[in-house]
Amino acid sequence: MSVEELKKELFYKPQHASAVVEENEVAKADAFAEDYKKFLDNAKTEREAVAVVLEDAKNKGFEEFNPEKQYKAGDKVYYVNRDKAIILAVIGKKSLKEGVKIAAAHIDSPRLDLKPNPLYESDELALFKTHYYGGIKKYQWVAIPLALHGVIVKADGSKVTVKIGEDEGEPKFVISDILPHLGSEQGKRTLSEGIQGEELNVIVGSRPFKSDEGSELVKLNILKLLNEKYGIVESDFLSAELEVVPAFKADDIGFDRGLIGSYGHDDRVCAYPAEQAIFSIENPDYTAITVLTDKEETGSDGNTGLQSSYLVYFINDLAKANGLDGYQVLSKSECLSADVNSAYDPTFNSVFEKNNTSYLNKGVVITKYTGARGKGGTSDASAEYMGKIRTMLDKAGVVWQIGELGKVDAGGGGTVAKYIANLDVDVVDLGVPVLSMHAPYEVISKLDLYMAYRAFTEFFKQ
Repeated sequence: MSVEELKKELFYKPQHASAVVEENEVAKADAFAEDYKKFLDNAKTEREAVAVVLEDAKNKGFEEFNPEKQYKAGDKVYYVNRDKAIILAVIGKKSLKEGVKIAAAHIDSPRLDLKPNPLYESDELALFKTHYYGGIKKYQWVAIPLALHGVIVKADGSKVTVKIGEDEGEPKFVISDILPHLGSEQGKRTLSEGIQGEELNVIVGSRPFKSDEGSELVKLNILKLLNEKYGIVESDFLSAELEVVPAFKADDIGFDRGLIGSYGHDDRVCAYPAEQAIFSIENPDYTAITVLTDKEETGSDGNTGLQSSYLVYFINDLAKANGLDGYQVLSKSECLSADVNSAYDPTFNSVFEKNNTSYLNKGVVITKYTGARGKGGTSDASAEYMGKIRTMLDKAGVVWQIGELGKVDAGGGGTVAKYIANLDVDVVDLGVPVLSMHAPYEVISKLDLYMAYRAFTEFFKQ
């Protein structure tokens, strides 16, 4: 055996996915990406993602979950948690006592939330005050087109849906930045303080109400327009969830169109294939569950995040209908925590350890542990479970790679994996590498996206 043959047999060296799959797989990946881009454009918030998934689920024959009902193999059910998280399940042929298969992704993304009392006027400009949500580089959010999404609950209890800035001809919004000619003092700030939180003020208007004398006439004009369109008054902002997101659409990137640029890849790039995977299966051996959850970007707290008990309650209800306790199901269950990892960036290569990082176009990435500095805040998948997942992927011809989130002391991050592991479930992170993660415009590979779909599908089939 030659040296090169021996290296090929013994070395671990992930390859570009297009070099190891059939040509028709590349075409399938490109086709899959087209529907994913539509999903991104229509689901920029967790509420919108749930609405889109719910409509798709109903069209696929899923029915609302009834905890009093005992389901049979092949039945398809959904459960919606406060319009911001959703569980999809296909009942399997095996007893629940043998466990279930869970794919868990999150559908919230870093953004700017409006403060409870956001609208003010300053020097004849009307602006919204914001509080950023999740980990962002604040300077990336200035001088780009923005859209406003969310809901407002009025004093009478009625709910108004807001979505403005996305369609052709609609107004957009913007956060201003100081011009370089006058930015010498700003330039002395550190990069993280180049734009401060209280400077993320969104310009929403500039024309006063008629020509009357008085103060805050621009603010008055904006409130009048909002009242005419939505029937709201200023106090209704106090009971609203309004999110400022980039107004960009999902686009192909590069001359070869191999990449997708968009807002919200983290983590909808895993949520979408996990959703599509459960739609694709019929009569699985094990009950298959996809949970698309909220609040991951802020620590999974709150009643729509996975530190809440809604997933446990769902499992408990399934178990109870079959004469079991929930723990008997969970302790035998397996999970793929469907979350992204950071793709290697050749421009900023100093923070990556090349032997243990993920790359664009080398397939779905398995992240054995997340956390930061000494594996803090992680579940750390067992060797046995890692072995089981890698064997599954290899047998199915799914292109995959291993990855960590940067060098040991460079930083780190977390996912929902540890919260599911705390339920006595075997879990490992599996998702798509993302370039410019948490930026208003992130980049992923179409091939990696498709391999994620194939991985989740194979997982549910096992």
